[in-house]
Amino acid sequence: MTGAQIVQLVVFLLLFVAVAVMGFMASRWRRADDLEHLDEWGLGGRRFGSWVTWFLLGGDLYTAYTFVAIPALLFSSGALGFYAVPYTIIAFPLVMLPLLRLWSVSRVHGYVTPADFVRGRYDSPLLALAIAVTGIVATMPYIALQLAGLEAVLRTIGLNGSGFWGHAPLFVAFVVLAAYTYQSGLRAPALIAVVKDVLIYIVILVAIIYLPIKLGGFGAIIDAGAAKLSQPSPTTGQPAGSTLLTANNQLQYATLALGSALALFLYPHSVTGVLSSSSRATIRRNMTALPAYSFLLALLALLGYVAIAAGTKPIVNGSTGRPDSNTIVPALFAGQFPAWFAGVAFAAIGVGALVPAAIMSIAAANLWTRNIYKEFLRRDATPRDEARQAKLASLVVKVGAVLFIVVVDPQFSVDLQLIGGVIILQTLPAVAIALYTRWFHRWALLAGWAVGLIWGMVMLYGIPNPANGKQHFGGSALALGKLDLFGWTPFDGSKVQIYVGAVALIGNLVVAALVTLALRAAGTREGADRTRGEDYHATRVPESTTPEAVSSV
Repeated sequence: MTGAQIVQLVVFLLLFVAVAVMGFMASRWRRADDLEHLDEWGLGGRRFGSWVTWFLLGGDLYTAYTFVAIPALLFSSGALGFYAVPYTIIAFPLVMLPLLRLWSVSRVHGYVTPADFVRGRYDSPLLALAIAVTGIVATMPYIALQLAGLEAVLRTIGLNGSGFWGHAPLFVAFVVLAAYTYQSGLRAPALIAVVKDVLIYIVILVAIIYLPIKLGGFGAIIDAGAAKLSQPSPTTGQPAGSTLLTANNQLQYATLALGSALALFLYPHSVTGVLSSSSRATIRRNMTALPAYSFLLALLALLGYVAIAAGTKPIVNGSTGRPDSNTIVPALFAGQFPAWFAGVAFAAIGVGALVPAAIMSIAAANLWTRNIYKEFLRRDATPRDEARQAKLASLVVKVGAVLFIVVVDPQFSVDLQLIGGVIILQTLPAVAIALYTRWFHRWALLAGWAVGLIWGMVMLYGIPNPANGKQHFGGSALALGKLDLFGWTPFDGSKVQIYVGAVALIGNLVVAALVTLALRAAGTREGADRTRGEDYHATRVPESTTPEAVSSV
């Protein structure tokens, strides 16, 4: 370890420890009468105002994915990585009204998870179970992405061993995360998110001003990116990418942007952040203001090109012996910033990974507790039993995410998020569409979910990873020429790519519609709807923060 790396490590550890202490102290912030209650531990008492919700949702949605995965994709592939910018811009106006409806009905009925809503809407424990399991599974790779970002920082600092010890620093960080999340619940990431955003703003402002000046301006940076990406790849013989979209990836870009926007607020952690808000007005204000983060995302994405212009090389993974593309931005900071400021930047990335990882594990734990444990294993569970079960489940989810990152080795860490998106998109008909219509039959929704999920996994399994030689789960981009519909290949030979999640969702909706028509023709009975009534319609629910006032409409 060099002298500069020692300085970086010391600064990183000081800030990391300070944040961890805040996480443990968060249980005393806005102290609840009893943290041993799922509403308090898992939703912060549903009392977060506009500022806390701003930082919580910002910390929830702008993560290590932003700092590590997107610039790494631009560094390796070029313009395709910019899909994250339009998707975050269209996501907020697209989902604001559905989220207001979901908040209203959840506040009235005491729902904690999206699966709670599905249970009440369709009177189907099995469909709610499917939604809960899907949410938990989809969250695993997303948490793994956060841990990949943290591990990239540790690897850049010099903690880059092989085998088990290569992941040891990550395990230590996992233990710290698990401990303060267990103790403080959602209050911990809500409080830490403030520090995380301050650090990120400082680092971004310095990076986008200082680095372009040092490297000759953005014109020279883009030219350097175009020259590098046009060179043939040693594995495929084709250009690695382009600063402009090509005929083969334009459809992929569009479906990635739209699919990611639809998936964003289907994730359990996004719903958790929304349901913790004190009022609908708080949600509206945040949905209006959060697109400001998209401007930062665009600037961060450009760091992929900045790294090319600076001649930055990814750190070689000590366990695999291959360059780790996730280390591009940390390596850029280490090479271009003074050691002490690089340490600050590394802390911003590290904290930017821990905040969403904590929220995600809490959201997954809520799903387990409400929709599996209480529904099927212990119906008489008390609120204290629920809170304790959620705490234990949050630990298990984090262990699963660590195993995911150790076992699965995608070409780009962003694929962890995109694979999760393929999974969570299959809940859209039962959760988002159901907020506006109950036309789909509950058994049809279950059939569509199963078809979409299985088909999506089969397509993902068949995508190779040329970077590491693996033949499966190498990404989320499917060549239309490989789209097989029961032996029929409608686009045989086509190299145009599309996002797997979009294809699987179309299959989901088609099956759900056909089965609904068949069941209605057969006169199959539908379950009762416990969410209906005058209090269901969000436009008529008052802004009061108390459930009693809401239900009295």
